[in-house]
Formats: sequence, C-alpha cells, structure tokens
Amino acid sequence: MTKQLKLFGWLAAVSAVGIVASFWQLLEKLALLENKDVALSCNLNDVFSCSSVLNASQSSVFGFPNPIIGLVMFTFFLSVAIFGLSGAKIVKRLALTIQGLALFMLGFTLWLFYENTYSTKAICLFCLFNGTAVVIINAVMLRHNTVYIPKLKRLTTKGADLFGWSLLWLAVAFAMLLKFA
Repeated sequence: MTKQLKLFGWLAAVSAVGIVASFWQLLEKLALLENKDVALSCNLNDVFSCSSVLNASQSSVFGFPNPIIGLVMFTFFLSVAIFGLSGAKIVKRLALTIQGLALFMLGFTLWLFYENTYSTKAICLFCLFNGTAVVIINAVMLRHNTVYIPKLKRLTTKGADLFGWSLLWLAVAFAMLLKFA
C-alpha cells in the first residue's frame, strides 16, 4: 500500500467518525430545541453533559448549531479522502488550502474545548470524537504536504510530527483533567 493510500485511508476513516459524531450531536441539539428537559443519550453525569454544552451560547457561534459546521467540514474532508484514494493527485494549492481549513478547525475545536471546560464546566463526548478526528486530519495533511514542503520531511521522518500532535492532545486532556479532578 502506498503512502498516499494509507494517508487518505486514515483521512476517510476519521472523517467518517466526525460525520457520525456531528450528525448525532446535531440530532441531540434538535431534540433539546424541541424539549429543553429531554434526557440526551450523551449525558453521563455533571461533567460529561452534552445538555450543558449544547445549551451554552458557544454551541451556536455563527447563529446555527456548531454540529452543522462539523458535518460540512468532515464531509469535505471525506470527499478529499475519496479523491485521494482514487489515486488522483491533489495539487499544491488545494493541498495547502485543505491544511489551512484543517488548522482552522483545530483552532475552533481548541477554543470550544476551552470554553466548554472553563466556562460551561462540562465535556461533550461527541466533541471529543470530533476533536480527535480534527487532530488526525491535521496530522494526515501535514504528512501529505511533505511532497510540497520538503522541509517538513525531516519533521515527519522520525515521527516528531506525530509526537507533537499526541502531545497537543494530551495537553488538552490534562487541562480538562485538572479542571474536573
């Protein structure tokens, strides 16, 4: 299996996870809009409380539910993955644009995690799946883009990029743990 097929296989898998998590989260948000007292399937306790997160003002940053952004973006990334899995070459400008969108999603996700943890004081399980998918999408695109930015090759050859992405996600988990411990 070539490097491109492996990378786009990962991109397809995590994009599909993101689509499912975003769709389920959107269904939960719609259920809450219909009945504010509904018991959501993702409410486990006071900390893991989708209701708290989905009722917060941050859950509709642009005036519509955030899961819609997830559905659109993960569908886009899945389309890119299918394109790559078909053997097509993604040109430099498009590849760097995809990386930029992935980085935007990462920044948005990190901001939402901060807001959920420190303002809303709750964690959404679907957000954890989506956040993990966003980190992996960034890692995949960074590795793919070594073709266009040769200096990245040194970073990816010894796995420093994967260490960095893992460290970022562990730092997020640690920050959440400190808040709720």
